[in-house]
Amino acid sequence: MRISLLGTGLMGAPMARRLCTAGLPVTVWNRTKTRAEPLAACGARIADSVVDAVRDADAVITMLEHGEAVEDLLFAQGLLGAMSPGSLLVDMSSIRPAQARAHAQALGSSGVAHLDAPVSGGTLGAEAGTLAIMVGGVASDFARAAAVFAPLGRATHVGPHGAGQLAKLANQMIVGITIGAVAEALLLAERGGADPARVREALRGGFADSRILEVHGQRMVERDFAKRAAVTVQLKDLRNALATGAELGFEAPITQLFEQLYGSTADHGWGDADHAGLWLELARRNGIA
Repeated sequence: MRISLLGTGLMGAPMARRLCTAGLPVTVWNRTKTRAEPLAACGARIADSVVDAVRDADAVITMLEHGEAVEDLLFAQGLLGAMSPGSLLVDMSSIRPAQARAHAQALGSSGVAHLDAPVSGGTLGAEAGTLAIMVGGVASDFARAAAVFAPLGRATHVGPHGAGQLAKLANQMIVGITIGAVAEALLLAERGGADPARVREALRGGFADSRILEVHGQRMVERDFAKRAAVTVQLKDLRNALATGAELGFEAPITQLFEQLYGSTADHGWGDADHAGLWLELARRNGIA
């Protein structure tokens, strides 16, 4: 299967390397070409344009920041017209479910299959090939994409077009809210005179344990907020969740609170920090350096 991957940022680049290591023929494209060029070392072909990248592809992966970027590729940069009938677009970006359904309809009119397949696991999961992949679309298209998903992580078919994005919104609601719970708890412990690092260790193995406590809690303890998944991306996902909830007539007050908190984090200059950087905003509010 000839694969093209569009978007070689923090997530796309390690995913492309995983596909190359699996022995698949891979072409990559990135808006800033210099960011894609290092992937030539692992055997990827570097394309000059979107059209050039996808012309002979059996499957095209998009890994972009938001739905508007996907739509720009599809409709403004010619992706929709350049893909061959019978080929497959696997959109692994995190976008709104309504956008995913609209993209599937537009591609289907041109004879191109579509899966919305956002991921969870961050850059660590992308590098290790352990991503959780949530897939919406037709079951037979999910089956044909097995070779695409296998080097990247564990894929689960969760329903029709848009369902993958619904699962990702659920994931991001849980992640964003849990980061806030861990940050607030560790800050309370610190304010009271306990060692937050030791508190984190004490909680491990109990009901409060989680992947967020393990990974993001460690970042908070070490004050390490270098970007892996940015505050702005977490904020975008929470806003997408709220917009989708509004479309469905669903009230999400907890998500609404955290959208405000992440928004305040970005407003105070930490938009490009890792999303564990919500700790910075909560620390600011409590006068903790």
